[in-house]
Amino acid sequence: MSLNSKNPFLNNKSFSSTAVSRKDEVHNATIIDYNQEMTLAGTINKTIILFLLLTASAMVIWWMAFNGLNPIVPAIGGAVVGLILVLIAAFKPQYSPYLAPGYALFEGLFIGGVSAIFEARYPGIVIQAVGATFVTFMVCLGLYKYKIVKVTEQFKSVVMAATLAIATYYLISWLFSMFTSFVPVHYGNSLMSIGISIFVIVIAALNLFLDFDRIEKGTEQKMPKYMEWYGAMGLMITLVWLYIEFLRLLSKLNSKN
Repeated sequence: MSLNSKNPFLNNKSFSSTAVSRKDEVHNATIIDYNQEMTLAGTINKTIILFLLLTASAMVIWWMAFNGLNPIVPAIGGAVVGLILVLIAAFKPQYSPYLAPGYALFEGLFIGGVSAIFEARYPGIVIQAVGATFVTFMVCLGLYKYKIVKVTEQFKSVVMAATLAIATYYLISWLFSMFTSFVPVHYGNSLMSIGISIFVIVIAALNLFLDFDRIEKGTEQKMPKYMEWYGAMGLMITLVWLYIEFLRLLSKLNSKN
């Protein structure tokens, strides 16, 4: 049984063999050529574009926050709209060339707002989180590229199960904290809380391997060109998750000083 990335975006059925570009088939007298197929270079280029859009959007909110404006509203609005765009793209991946840039811009509002809040409380934390995310990404990419870490079916199963457990725990904790006086164990700066953050970061990093694998498989299967945007968008989702978790961990460590 084939298991896809637990990234809720890359795990969509659109990243399956049914989306393979039909290079050699003739439809309405038009042959789908190489330029209409997903490539690794194309996916990398589109990931860079999304990263630049997200960074530019985040810098706008960052500037606003440090000039006296409250970043909470644009941060929440960006998170909500970003989630909506992800859900639409998950069901309509052919619209990814339009949805992915929109996601990057709105998610940038969320990232910029959250980063400004953490930076105001713990000066220097943002550059530390950015550096940690970048190093983690490069290390995982190197390990995957040189086949030091191989994405086997067992590897996928373990990472997917762990990611599902984290998502379930976060959801239940959020619901309980909303309607009761329950305080989740991952709040605060206790050793248990720090340990949970480290575990979540490890799982988020392992999801990068699954995402690399799905993107590589997509290029091998000659999926349609729009899947480059779809794959780039999915990778950005994982990187955003990883960055937020680094912010949380670093804030806990800083609060103990």
